[in-house]
Amino acid sequence: MTTRRSLLAAPVLLLAGHAAAQDRPLRIVVPFPPGGSSDILARILQPELQRVLNQVVVIDNRGGAAGNLGADNVAKSPPDGTSILLTDTGILTAGPSLFARLPYDPATDLAPITLLTFAPYIMAVHPSVPAQNGAELAALVKAEPSRINFAHSGVGALNHLTLLVVAQHWGGTVTEVFYRGGMIGIQAAVTNESQLIVNGATAVLPFVKDGRLRAIAVTGPNRLPDLPDVPTFRELGWPAWDAGIGQGTLAPARTPDAAIQRLYGAFRQVLAEPAMAARMAGLGAEIRTEGPDAFRRQLAAETETWGTIVRARGIRLD
Repeated sequence: MTTRRSLLAAPVLLLAGHAAAQDRPLRIVVPFPPGGSSDILARILQPELQRVLNQVVVIDNRGGAAGNLGADNVAKSPPDGTSILLTDTGILTAGPSLFARLPYDPATDLAPITLLTFAPYIMAVHPSVPAQNGAELAALVKAEPSRINFAHSGVGALNHLTLLVVAQHWGGTVTEVFYRGGMIGIQAAVTNESQLIVNGATAVLPFVKDGRLRAIAVTGPNRLPDLPDVPTFRELGWPAWDAGIGQGTLAPARTPDAAIQRLYGAFRQVLAEPAMAARMAGLGAEIRTEGPDAFRRQLAAETETWGTIVRARGIRLD
């Protein structure tokens, strides 16, 4: 009889714990410094999530170790639906091949909630660079490899890998300059400390619009509505044309499905609002909220794709 009572009580205790969790703030961990694409998206979503969930939502920036400090923090948080990760998915898909030992396993220690948005990369240069288009930039990089500094946010980051693949296609090289955060690298390009940037449209587009950077090309299947004259990588015959920043959200493994579905529903509701859709489009981002299963499959496929590139180039971060 005691055993039966315990079994019957277990679901009640789980539901009670889940209800109690909703009374506590929802902590969204962004594993990068403020100002980058993930941080921008988190802060746009924050007030709307608070309204839909009827719950305080706080942003916790935990940059470091190419995003892995913040991801590990969430992986080791209580699986009660009060701590989630909002991140560029590249840290989860390239990381297992880049690092011999990660403090967490992206595939087993985190539970996908949903992909949120996809923003293509914009390749842009400082206006002083004497290259008006892709062909001229490729020729410049090939002829004067030491002239162009490429600002990136970490060896093995997807924007870094994308440029390496493209530069090889050009038959040239660039001088790589590492910055601790995507926005810091973009600012370096704006000030001409570095001359070339490949980063998410969400973060780069405002600087292109105001003339502080010149867009050369964009990834993704289509040109950006706000940059109709800027060709895609695919139009130029460049590789890595489908690269970009997928922003997704995940919870600690073993988070109850009820909590996962509640959060997924909230994100989907917020991003389905016309005003939010228009705002995302203005940032060059496409909304994608297919849910946990689709997000899990996508992460697995991209882990294989980027892992192949990383291994082929022998890139290791230990």
